[in-house]
Amino acid sequence: MTSSKSTASSPDKDRYRETVFLPRTSFPMRGNLPKREPEILASWEAMALDEKIAQQGRSRKSRFTLHDGPPYANGHIHIGHALNKVLKDVINRAQRMSGHEVRYQPGWDCHGLPIEWKVEEEYRKKGKDKDAVPVLQFRDECRQYAWHWLEVQKEGFKRLGVQAEWQNRYATADFSSEAAIVEEIGKFLMNGRLYRGLRPVMWSPVEKTALAEAEIEYHDVTSTTIHVAFPNVKDSTNGKLEGVSAVIWTTTPWTMPANRAIAAGPDIDYVVVEATATTEGAQVKPGMRLLVAAARLDDFLKATGISAHKELSRLKGAELEGSVFAHPWRGRGYDHDVPVLLGDWVTTDAGTGLVHMAPAHGQDDFTLCTAHGIKVDELVEDGGTYASWVPELAGVHIFKATAPVRAMLEEAREDAWNQPAKARRAAGLLAASDITHSYPHSWRSRKPVIFRATPQWFISLDAPAEGPDGDGTQLRERALEGLAKVDFVPAAGRTRLTTMVAQRPDWCVSRQRVWGVPIAVFVEKRTGEVLRDSAVMERIVKAFREKGADAWYQADPAVFLGPGRDPADYEQVFDVVDVWFESGCTHRFVLHQPGMNFPADLYAEGSDQHRGWFQSSLLESVGAGEGVPYKAIITHGFVLDGEGRKMSKSLGNVIAPSEVADSLGADVLRLWVMNSDVNDDLRISKDILRQQGELYRRLRNTLRWTLGALDGFTAGERVVYDALPPLEKYILHRLAELHQVVAEAIKTHRWSGVYPLVHAFCNNDLSAFYFDVRKDAIYCDASNNHKRRSARTVLDILHRALCTWLAPVLVFTAEEAWQARFGHEESVHMQRLFQPEAAWLQPEIGKRWDKLRAARRRVTTALEGARREGLVRSSLEASVTVPLTEEERQAGQDIDWADFCIASAVLPLAGGEAPAEPVVSVAEGSKCERCWRNLPDVGQHSAHPGLCLRCVDVMTSQESTPA
Repeated sequence: MTSSKSTASSPDKDRYRETVFLPRTSFPMRGNLPKREPEILASWEAMALDEKIAQQGRSRKSRFTLHDGPPYANGHIHIGHALNKVLKDVINRAQRMSGHEVRYQPGWDCHGLPIEWKVEEEYRKKGKDKDAVPVLQFRDECRQYAWHWLEVQKEGFKRLGVQAEWQNRYATADFSSEAAIVEEIGKFLMNGRLYRGLRPVMWSPVEKTALAEAEIEYHDVTSTTIHVAFPNVKDSTNGKLEGVSAVIWTTTPWTMPANRAIAAGPDIDYVVVEATATTEGAQVKPGMRLLVAAARLDDFLKATGISAHKELSRLKGAELEGSVFAHPWRGRGYDHDVPVLLGDWVTTDAGTGLVHMAPAHGQDDFTLCTAHGIKVDELVEDGGTYASWVPELAGVHIFKATAPVRAMLEEAREDAWNQPAKARRAAGLLAASDITHSYPHSWRSRKPVIFRATPQWFISLDAPAEGPDGDGTQLRERALEGLAKVDFVPAAGRTRLTTMVAQRPDWCVSRQRVWGVPIAVFVEKRTGEVLRDSAVMERIVKAFREKGADAWYQADPAVFLGPGRDPADYEQVFDVVDVWFESGCTHRFVLHQPGMNFPADLYAEGSDQHRGWFQSSLLESVGAGEGVPYKAIITHGFVLDGEGRKMSKSLGNVIAPSEVADSLGADVLRLWVMNSDVNDDLRISKDILRQQGELYRRLRNTLRWTLGALDGFTAGERVVYDALPPLEKYILHRLAELHQVVAEAIKTHRWSGVYPLVHAFCNNDLSAFYFDVRKDAIYCDASNNHKRRSARTVLDILHRALCTWLAPVLVFTAEEAWQARFGHEESVHMQRLFQPEAAWLQPEIGKRWDKLRAARRRVTTALEGARREGLVRSSLEASVTVPLTEEERQAGQDIDWADFCIASAVLPLAGGEAPAEPVVSVAEGSKCERCWRNLPDVGQHSAHPGLCLRCVDVMTSQESTPA
């Protein structure tokens, strides 16, 4: 029946409204994070929170150490920095709130080419020559530039809520750090792993220095490819090569002056063919006899325009060993022999199956040629021009050499073919075309780099350690053994880093620059031997500790060499050490402090650091005798835009952390990090951030409702676990399940997916379910009602759990929600993570309520349909008949279905008496003016005719309670 009671407002309505326990809290609905977060930062500083955290940590028995990989002190922080620092901060905070001492010392990489390049730019703008500036003045300008950006970046990280020992940061340009770095160089000097040698390295002609692989990025370029014929001058195949020319293919025509050999695969089948007809415009002439791999023949014929041919012979690559060919420019200053060398790495994937060997410009070329005693000539100067002794090409820049090289090869072809018939051989250019391919560039100048053999300082990976500090082991072997014990997140990082270490060449650690830590060693001029004297190294380290690396440029070399040595007999090395070596040394001046662990429990950086800091730290630490510096490695992905594109100013898709903090708040940015799969590439855009803002709003609303419903809560209200209703026990079970997920992430550092589960718990289990069900009891039941007290007991637990679990991520919001209950003198960041009681985890309870929630969903779906159709205006006006399975009926025997489904009446039926779907009707009785349910007992009490009997009892008890 519909209510016959008038809906007009009764005089008692306002009085009844005042007796309803509506939520009250100072925690606002709107976070206003851009304004509120800086205020919270200021309050932390005022309460000396960092000092309190440090003091708390010193009393703890266990500790956790995440060693901060140093960002480069150059420019404002970008979104990749934010991702990295937020992830580290979440891990550190979670470990600290788990009971460990956590000292997090942030650091900066301050030396190296990028800063030097920026300072040089300022000179170029003013028309000044950097080389004319005194070296110490230039170094000081670099140092000041680094200090400026270090402070700018530090403030940027602090604004993101990152907790660290900001006043105790480390920097590679600190005097103490420079001393530690040079001391580590000394260890490699003394154990014999540091040596000077001629090897091909990545070289930037623009920056005039060697580069590490980690300083390289790849871009597509269009290059000219050439097929070049080398005439045979010595045949080791019993006549199969008579009158034959071997054909190579290369994408770097500028390396032709450096050719010293041809490589063949020993097991590859090669074929000698004679061109009998060619297409118009072909540069191959009929009668030319040419040697290529059989598997490449068809492509070769097409590329060179040979329309008809005859096969003269076949032979294995091994048969070519001992044969010698002539450089196509023989007679023009390139009169050396070009022998065939065998290489197992030669393939037939491209080219001709015969590989042009320029040992000054390729690692495989260098290794193979030097193994056969072939001299490596230096033909290219620092700036990328051919040296003065290079015939016909002296002074030409290599990147402008394609045209003259091609012209010389065309001349060589014509000259060779114009010889008398008996001496006629194919030589020089046979074909040319363009190809687009990936090519290495300097990440700083964005200009192409080359492989170039120059004298450099290297750390040997395979030579046994010598001397008093050596143990006879190989660095590579020890590093690989150590990596086998490291935990990798994700697991694929193990293969990647292990493979890189296993395959890399010796480590080139010298750079031809000024801003850095010099490789502070002396070389005896007479013998070319590096001076290995521990006393000399001790004096160098002492000077660096007092005056920094500038001491190397200021002091008389005699101060370091000591008595009995004439500085005139020694070369003082001024190459600076690779910045990756420097950052690889940071474990030495960070992890050996009190309160720190060595090895570190964790390194966490971007996936590019497999070839950078993870590797340099490993090799430096192991090589210096310390062992592997980390127990575990986390790698995170790169940040892309919403469409999966790389961030680029030209695309207009760059999102700066400061912009996000100023518009949405740092907590929203932090939530984006932890809601993403950090082990893969992440996407960010304004739309994605708006979505994160919506997720944040839901979390904030969960906290706000919890706080409001706890208004006035006291410890005396608490109900013991055994006395809690089934629904409260279920929520505590879900809380215990979620705790297992959080605890596992803290233990394993596998955080992907954790905070989406926390959000789902808040949104689905709490806001959309538990809060919805218990609103009536919290708002309308008497203050001493058992169900209300039970609900508020669980809300108290939820508040403590959610605040502490969210604190590592939503650092500002969790603090605000904590202080809304406990005051501003207490910080959530000094608390331990909430630990549920073991008894709360009840899988059988979980299964039972899964069934009940499934049944409830059917009811709520039916109620929503009834509202849309206008049958009822709210679920509290409805009565529902709901069909239940036998399992559901058994599960719901002791619950109030009307309460559970937020209806005025629910009739659960099972078996044949039940309808197929829930049936909704208007509930009998009138609407209670206090709880708004439609109930038959409304109006049965004369003093409160507008109330149901439950609300009458509440009013009566309140009226009898003294004010």
